[in-house]
Amino acid sequence: MQLDGTHAVVTGGGTGIGAAIAHALAAEGARLTLIGRRREPLETVAAKVGGFVAAADVTDRAQVDTAFAAARAAHGPITILINNAGAAQSRSFAKLDFSAWRSAMAVNLDSLFHCCQAALPDLLAAPNGRIVTIASTAGLKGYAYTAPYVAAKHGAVGLMRALAVEHARTRLTANAVCPGFTDTEIVAEAIATIRGKTGRSEDEARAELAKFNPQGRLIAPSEVAGAVLWLCLAESRSINGQAIAVDGGEVS
Repeated sequence: MQLDGTHAVVTGGGTGIGAAIAHALAAEGARLTLIGRRREPLETVAAKVGGFVAAADVTDRAQVDTAFAAARAAHGPITILINNAGAAQSRSFAKLDFSAWRSAMAVNLDSLFHCCQAALPDLLAAPNGRIVTIASTAGLKGYAYTAPYVAAKHGAVGLMRALAVEHARTRLTANAVCPGFTDTEIVAEAIATIRGKTGRSEDEARAELAKFNPQGRLIAPSEVAGAVLWLCLAESRSINGQAIAVDGGEVS
């Protein structure tokens, strides 16, 4: 139980990568708070791994503050923050309107500002404070038709690097994990988009995304969770300000 005595907040903890992270952290003894807009999937995960559920929109600072206060009341000070909530849409840059741009920034980048600030006093006081942000290979390279997502994820990586340097003389570390195309709801939506625009079958659309990975497959959420778990351990104190790709070698 390497995380016994810790309190981990996981945003977007009801599905996909967030749910896998919740399982991995709970297996090592962490007390969990799961945050997201949809209560039902959060409660489904909490029923399996234990933990407190707080329904909140992480793009809204007032809701974030309320959720984090409830988390402290349930489990004490926050020692681990997992920024996992995110969303991606496909659209050409020329056809992109500003409201869609702002929406992408709000969920993929502004939410990090809110959550990191809300948790920071606790994290700095913790014996081993941890911030792990689920970015994307889109934070390390460009992809066509996803300009707002790519820009936001580059910002997410940059924010972790900035916080890592700013707090390097404390016990807090800040890192990003950058998965390639992962078998989640977001990729399922991308597959549906490809099918709708090209007429390809589901298997053909899935194979199109899997080709980005030199291993020729989609990443499993559990693989991303394993990287996150490692970063949360006390022994990973020297891993700070990094953007760790979990992508089969795509951006190597």
